[in-house]
Amino acid sequence: MTVTPQAALVEDFLEHLAKERDQSPNTVRAYRRDLDQFMAFAGEFHGGDWTWAGIDRLAIRGFLGEFERRKLTRRSAARALSALRSFYRFLQVNHGVSNGVARAARIPKIEKRLPTYLLREQTDAVFATAQANAESGEFLGVRDRAMIELFYSSGLRLSELAQADVADLDLLSNQILVRGKGRKERIIPVGRPAERALRTYLDLRERIPIAARSERRALFISPRGRRLSARSVQRRIHGLYRGAGVEGQRVHSLRHTFATHLMDAGADLRAVQELLGHASLGTTQIYTHTSVERLKDVYRKAHPRAG
Repeated sequence: MTVTPQAALVEDFLEHLAKERDQSPNTVRAYRRDLDQFMAFAGEFHGGDWTWAGIDRLAIRGFLGEFERRKLTRRSAARALSALRSFYRFLQVNHGVSNGVARAARIPKIEKRLPTYLLREQTDAVFATAQANAESGEFLGVRDRAMIELFYSSGLRLSELAQADVADLDLLSNQILVRGKGRKERIIPVGRPAERALRTYLDLRERIPIAARSERRALFISPRGRRLSARSVQRRIHGLYRGAGVEGQRVHSLRHTFATHLMDAGADLRAVQELLGHASLGTTQIYTHTSVERLKDVYRKAHPRAG
């Protein structure tokens, strides 16, 4: 298959992200997806004979308009524009291609959405279900309880939990080393209930034949001794949700629940930022809005003259 000059520059950029910038595979895949979409659009908009230097503002505007036409979110459009801006900065520095159309384009205004989280009674129901499943002592129930305890105890992302290794976990100090976005590392405390669940799981894990040497590092494995994929973790957590009668929640809601409950209890915003691994304090501040909205709801329901 012949690689076009346009695609070759994209490959050069992606290799730069992976090897020199040490970006995670997920980040590189996201950049590839956005840039591939733009190249497909540019091929139709400008015809087959186009260059990165020749892209004009109408092409950028038309590309962003495609997101709206296909009823995709503004967040997706903003992410794609960000990918184009990063790529053009790379082209200018490394290939002498100067084109400011992506930088000049206006970022779509992103609608602010409060994160969804589990209410206290929902959280209790999910953990009661996990506990009941684990009482049989069977591997799957014990493992799933350890997973959901660690999720809620430490506020991990789905990818972070799936990628965790046994060596990352220190149950003497009750902490775990986490590799987050951009391969940034942080150390997070592990609560006592999660510690107990993990110890029980690790005892059972020792009895599982490991499928391959490369799988031995994995913290969470299948009964066949293979590292659990993020998709497999997702399915198991959703199973616990269904068992507890909790609907409309994602696995990521556990991370939101972790942060929301910390904020409700008066945790320092910067401490929550570090625990979550957010690069910007502004990202963490959304949880202050969640806490305020919850307090307003309590006020409206409880105060005699709130209405």
